[in-house]
Amino acid sequence: VKANDPFAICAFGTSCYYEGDYESAHRYYTKSAALGDAQSHYQLSCLYREGKGVDKDEKKEIHHLEKAAIGGDPNASHNLGCVEGNNGRVD
Repeated sequence: VKANDPFAICAFGTSCYYEGDYESAHRYYTKSAALGDAQSHYQLSCLYREGKGVDKDEKKEIHHLEKAAIGGDPNASHNLGCVEGNNGRVD
């Protein structure tokens, strides 16, 4: 991807995801997230929650939800609130 554009890299990840190539989606999302893309952090949280292309891992799911929420992703903020509520942390 030209000039390491995080949005383009995320788009490649999404294309791989919809083709069922979750391992490649994970690779693209990880690269894009490292470049600061909040949407990629959110997508990684979904992969870890669903166990698609990776082992299910709640700690990694929450890590990526936090990064995405801090980056301004509203879906991540919602999901993070749900996870925290389900875990009894409602303060």
